[in-house]
Amino acid sequence: MQSRHIQTDGLAQHILEAGTGPLVLLIHGFPELGISWRSQVQALADSGFHAVAPDMRGYGGTDKPGDAADYSILHLVGDMVDLVRALGETSCVVVGHDWGAPVAWHCALTRPDVFRAVFGLSVPFQPRRPKGPPTAAMAAISKRLGLGDLYISRFQAGDAHDVFDADPAMALRKMFYAYDGATPDGRQSTGFIPEGQSFISTVPDDATLPPWMSPEHFGEYVEAFAAGGFKGPLDWYRNLDRNWSLTAHLQDARIRVPAAFVVGERDPVRHYSGQHEAGLKDQAPDLRMQVVVRGAGHWIQQERADEVNRLLLEFLKGTHADATSGGGLPNSRY
Repeated sequence: MQSRHIQTDGLAQHILEAGTGPLVLLIHGFPELGISWRSQVQALADSGFHAVAPDMRGYGGTDKPGDAADYSILHLVGDMVDLVRALGETSCVVVGHDWGAPVAWHCALTRPDVFRAVFGLSVPFQPRRPKGPPTAAMAAISKRLGLGDLYISRFQAGDAHDVFDADPAMALRKMFYAYDGATPDGRQSTGFIPEGQSFISTVPDDATLPPWMSPEHFGEYVEAFAAGGFKGPLDWYRNLDRNWSLTAHLQDARIRVPAAFVVGERDPVRHYSGQHEAGLKDQAPDLRMQVVVRGAGHWIQQERADEVNRLLLEFLKGTHADATSGGGLPNSRY
């Protein structure tokens, strides 16, 4: 396993990679880095694949454009297209977790010639809402529920990253704790922030590192975010309405390549995006695997590395089967 920088059309990307063979691209989410895929990179390399996990735009060792408009879904998908070409390949299987999942879904949706299969973790594909931009809908839902603002709405503010930048170690520790499967009921995040509080203040001050995260691994995150800040990562959220405007041409489009989705049973994200799980087969007709991992939380590829590795390798094996032979891979629950 090695890390290096690779120059694509408009971005210097830092990547973690290992192995030779068919390319598998692993896209992280918030607040993570390419290193969140270490277990998968190793397992894929051992199984005859070329695994590549980049630090995404705005994160870690990859370039961090200053303009929030440079973090749209078109930029993020374009970065992955450029990366495949810079690696000397023409196609790959794309895997995405958290924010990386919408990027992966849109890679498969818009460039099926490049991304021949897609494996999503934690966040299902969410089709474009025809009635209007998403942030207004989120605000209406929050008002109706009376639980405060959904954190995604709070992240729209231009200074929302300040509270994270003030103490990256505390912010990261609380975020990892609040969405982990080992965190007890009542202490996980609901995703909603009452008036007068911040996302960070809603998490208990005695939050500990998840059992799967060593102090050394946590230190890598703290070092990266202390150096690079949280503005770029939060700019992804600030493009939600812009993404809606930019993707009108994708209204009612379906993901046609082989697809899979894996989510933790206790993932708090399911409180506000889980409704899309039920309709995933309609949005991705060649959905070959849909798994709920019992007891797992949000950071599933690190919480349950062995299970995710097994499912990913099973899916990759299945994508080589004749899609017209029927069946594909079964839906499962663990």
